[in-house]
Amino acid sequence: MTSPSAPRPGTATPRSLPVVAPSSPEGALDDARDAPSNATSACGPDTAAGIPDPAAAGCHGGAERLRAAASTGERGQVLKELVEDYPMGPHDQPQGMCPAFGSLRVGLRMRRTATVLSGSACCVYGLTFTSHFYGARRTVGYVPFNSETLVTGALFEDIKKAMEELADPERYDTIVMTNLCIPTASGVPLDLLPKEINGVRIIGIDVPGFGVPTHAEAKDVLAGALLRYARKEAKAGPVPRPADLVEDRPTVTLLGELFPADPMVIGSLLEPMGVAVGTVVPPREWRELYKALDGSVVGAIHPFYVRSVRELQAAGRPILGSGPVGAEGTGTWLQAVGDELGLPAEKIGAAVDRGVGATRGALSAQRIQGRIVVSGYEGSELLVARLLTEAGAEVPYVGTALPRSPWSDADREWLEARGTHVQYRASLEQDKAAAQDVNPDLVLGTTPAVQAAKESGTPALYFTNLISARPLFGPAGAGGIAEVIGGAIRGRDRLNRMRSFFQGVGVGHATGYGHDGVPERRLTAKERNAQARGGAAVTGKTRKDPATAPAPEAQPAEVT
Repeated sequence: MTSPSAPRPGTATPRSLPVVAPSSPEGALDDARDAPSNATSACGPDTAAGIPDPAAAGCHGGAERLRAAASTGERGQVLKELVEDYPMGPHDQPQGMCPAFGSLRVGLRMRRTATVLSGSACCVYGLTFTSHFYGARRTVGYVPFNSETLVTGALFEDIKKAMEELADPERYDTIVMTNLCIPTASGVPLDLLPKEINGVRIIGIDVPGFGVPTHAEAKDVLAGALLRYARKEAKAGPVPRPADLVEDRPTVTLLGELFPADPMVIGSLLEPMGVAVGTVVPPREWRELYKALDGSVVGAIHPFYVRSVRELQAAGRPILGSGPVGAEGTGTWLQAVGDELGLPAEKIGAAVDRGVGATRGALSAQRIQGRIVVSGYEGSELLVARLLTEAGAEVPYVGTALPRSPWSDADREWLEARGTHVQYRASLEQDKAAAQDVNPDLVLGTTPAVQAAKESGTPALYFTNLISARPLFGPAGAGGIAEVIGGAIRGRDRLNRMRSFFQGVGVGHATGYGHDGVPERRLTAKERNAQARGGAAVTGKTRKDPATAPAPEAQPAEVT
């Protein structure tokens, strides 16, 4: 195979590892910034002269086309495993952000970890922009490609060379290499990369939008890969000692990307039983993975981490679902932890009494009055609905973009027993329909669901930034959510005054305009095609046969 540094037919310059994000405090990825590289198109690989493009449709080619390409390639097993672990919902592609944002977010939060992407240029730009918008301050590496490198397999060699250049043990413990849609569909085999270079671990994952339904599940793709690598290390022999390793009492490993205060709150709930929180997965540094595997029991707070659960079960760790949310949830969860660890009944009872009492007191101090619709794509939607219900709210509908899991069955059964409809793999259309059907006082949901609710005059809050970004468990969760919920419900009159003030400024293409100067609405591609066919969209079954269609009328010759 041609060296990645040597010019190839149809290319003007050698490729290298350009960097498309702001410089990193760690600095290692910035060494390649000034190296020349072949440019990729905005939304797909370039087509080299004389080389057919295996991904001609680029990133807009449609899930079915990319899925078919992946399933027929040498690495069809990758897609098969993704489908088994993350089953699709009613929609064939994510309705939220690109799934790879989830795994990218996990990698960027880990210390001494480099993250590198290979995919269409527009995808990489969007992912790096979004990650930095959410506070990441580390460089994201990018290995570009074109049609030639996909066809010849040279992209794999470019990726391998990038790993070799980055593998500096003075700066990194780990490099996470991620294939996006087109490299995955084209069968770029990251599993053939060296497992270690210069003492730096190499973790290769595929996170295609057509195979991973949500960004939340993409977090599990990486977390599961990290745990698998760490488990094999521990099985092979002694590993470096984690910092702050608890050895004098049982520990609970928490599974899910939690609000920073929640592990501390859960630790205080466990303390009367003589139990501590060991660590949280996804981790913030590599050695925390050893602590996770060393835990006595695992709390699957976010129930969709199926690959992570598989690795922890392989290490012999029991898994508990749900979490200490609300008074009832707190008591049930603490009891389950104590029973799993075989603790004395008096210790379990003391922890349950203290935790339930404090949580019930916080709930009674701040009650919520109103009907609330809950939806989101974070994975904690059922837990939030439980807390709202115990706080006094009526919750007729909960929609989550995540699939049903045995680790969320307890929450689902609890909610359904109180009249709540739980919709797994909920689509935006289902969330909006639920909000219209039940006439809620407040909608908690994704950005488009919130927008639709506010346009109809219903107060709404963005679930990710305003609900999941606050304490949820024990008395802290019970006391923290009521104020923001109550304030939003009380804001209905203010919202409708705003709607009245702006009434008449236009909607859709005329948004922001009054009665004068409204721009002409442009026809959509579908409308233009229908107009060209005589005003009606026709299908292949009803399209006129050109052989029998009347000939067009002759036009007089133009006189010049």
